[in-house]
Amino acid sequence: MTACRLITTDDAPALAELQRLNRTFLAPWEPVRTDGYFTEAGQRTAIEQALTEHQQGRNLPQVILDDSAGIVGRITLNGIVRGAFQSCSVGYWVSQSVTGRGVATAALRQIIGVAFGELGLHRIQGETLLDNAASQRVLERNGFARIGMAPEYLKIAGSWQDCILYQLVNSSAI
Repeated sequence: MTACRLITTDDAPALAELQRLNRTFLAPWEPVRTDGYFTEAGQRTAIEQALTEHQQGRNLPQVILDDSAGIVGRITLNGIVRGAFQSCSVGYWVSQSVTGRGVATAALRQIIGVAFGELGLHRIQGETLLDNAASQRVLERNGFARIGMAPEYLKIAGSWQDCILYQLVNSSAI
């Protein structure tokens, strides 16, 4: 069973190990990372930064848990904007060892419930690289609609990449 919970600094050792094991697998989909990022200290720093933004109401950083394997990835609501927008972006990754098992799909389903329930957001945006069919399937399985393509949208793997944009709107939000 897949579950999500707020990340803590105690997760740094497990995330460092997971990042090291998946470094090559995740590299095509992530920003270029320094070697320090893949250490316990690097993960602790990243977690502390994410938790600071969380305390400011700007994100919701969570780990993805799998019954049989413990922490298997991360999912975060980023760039939470209130006011008239009530929107955010979602980013996620899972370990290569659990891909194709529905873990990312289940984690996204859970975070949608939090975004539209507890946080009262109206819209979630997801972005994928043009050739990231697996992530596109995760979004589509959760009801996200493709809304366009943004040229040179994110700096991934060392260069500005075009992204397909998706959104999910909470039509029951007032």
